[in-house]
Amino acid sequence: MTDKIAAFRALHVPGDPLILVNIWDAGSAKAVAAAGARAIATGSYGVAGAQGRNDGEDFPLEDVFENLARILAVTDLPVTIDMESGYGADPAAVAVSIGRAREAGAAGINMEDRLPGESALLPVAEAVARYRTAADTGIFVNARCDTFRGADIAKDGDALVADTLERARAYADAGAGSLFVPFLLDPKCIGAICEGSPLPVNILRGKGGPTHQELAELGVARISHGHQPWAAAMAWLQQQAAQVLGGAEPDY
Repeated sequence: MTDKIAAFRALHVPGDPLILVNIWDAGSAKAVAAAGARAIATGSYGVAGAQGRNDGEDFPLEDVFENLARILAVTDLPVTIDMESGYGADPAAVAVSIGRAREAGAAGINMEDRLPGESALLPVAEAVARYRTAADTGIFVNARCDTFRGADIAKDGDALVADTLERARAYADAGAGSLFVPFLLDPKCIGAICEGSPLPVNILRGKGGPTHQELAELGVARISHGHQPWAAAMAWLQQQAAQVLGGAEPDY
């Protein structure tokens, strides 16, 4: 398992980003692996949605690990799973949950710096304590930093970059392997974060934002697709069902 974690870590190269088309179950993992993926990543929104649950740790932890086991059974690629806020009320509980993910065979996790249902970010010291216990398990930690969530980039972009880099340094010291900054499509801010971060940077690809190539040129080391593949698949299914149920033939 240590070798697989090291191999996964090595895929994070600024300028040559690891592209993750996020999946939600074993079947979607097989499809993405067959397309040539270098690693497999779940997205918590799609995983929960595929079971009729809500994002925000509404998907029970035991179900998270059952889903992980089924995914690991169909691929030899490194698998990283979205553990939301770490499934723990305190750092000790986070360590138990993340330790189980590593023991189960995950090479990496995503973990947020705010708690389920909360808008405010955790104070840096509290977030660091949680990231440190997660990283101490030996798993690769993609430390999500929600500084740009709901923010006004035109007004506060420079301050948000500074706040993000402060957290990046703290999370790096805590043992995180990469920095995930979602809800950010502004090339100037992305470039500044990539330039100043001690950790390789993960950006969530967004429609209308920089392309994969443009993100690579900005120095991004990992590009996630988040809930978008699941949402697109469900929209396609609904549209096809509406055609059939309306008396037309499907496109498939």
